[in-house]
Amino acid sequence: MKLFDSHCHLDDGVYDLDFELVLERARKAGVCAMMIAGINLKTSQKAVILSEAHKGLFAAVGFHPHDASQAGESGMEALENLAGHPKVLAWGEIGLDFNRMHSPKNIQEKWLIRQLATADTLDLPVIFHERESSGRLLDILTQCHRHSGNGVIHCFSGTRSELTQYLDLGYYIGITGILTIQSRGADLRKLATEIPQDRILIETDAPYLTPAPEKNHTRRNEPAFVRSVLLKLAEVRKEDPDELADSLWENTCRLFRVPLDME
Repeated sequence: MKLFDSHCHLDDGVYDLDFELVLERARKAGVCAMMIAGINLKTSQKAVILSEAHKGLFAAVGFHPHDASQAGESGMEALENLAGHPKVLAWGEIGLDFNRMHSPKNIQEKWLIRQLATADTLDLPVIFHERESSGRLLDILTQCHRHSGNGVIHCFSGTRSELTQYLDLGYYIGITGILTIQSRGADLRKLATEIPQDRILIETDAPYLTPAPEKNHTRRNEPAFVRSVLLKLAEVRKEDPDELADSLWENTCRLFRVPLDME
């Protein structure tokens, strides 16, 4: 079984003391590749450094909606330069978050649209964050993403209607450890059965969203735990875990344009 953690934050300082052990545990769990998603210039730079130094690690660069107020032309220019690195395979994590409102709505929207244009110009797939935007992300994707479908809705937790619209636009759907949580994941488990097999990715969002049963032992998530997401997804969809793992690997490699025979 070969797994791809399609979204994690290994740049986070919580891994500084045992980074190599985290990678070793991931590989023992069958996790052969990991996408480190940047959320601002500093984390994007670290993601590139880590991916450059370690086989099987890749990077995405971008300004998260929480950090949209930090964006600017100089920051965008720096990210565009980073995006030229061969280990940078995506733009993100970008999007809208109208829940915590760390950046004003108009600023979030301005820099989302600006980053979408840049990703389109660079022909990079996009990693999207969405929380309580009441359909506004869908509006912007429909109007502004020229390469519609060239991306993934990270940590999907929306409605059936939103899922249908994302799929109709051609996007992939990212499933996290929320799927494994008894009460919080109930709606997601129902919707997970409706996603075409060739449009699903699995992810940890580490160090956040630790899945069960690991959640009972540690608060810190890590890429090795994406295996629990895979097993729960296979159970919910009533599919063979090994066959599903093959499909998820192919999906992730297709989106991020990673060779399928990557060692």
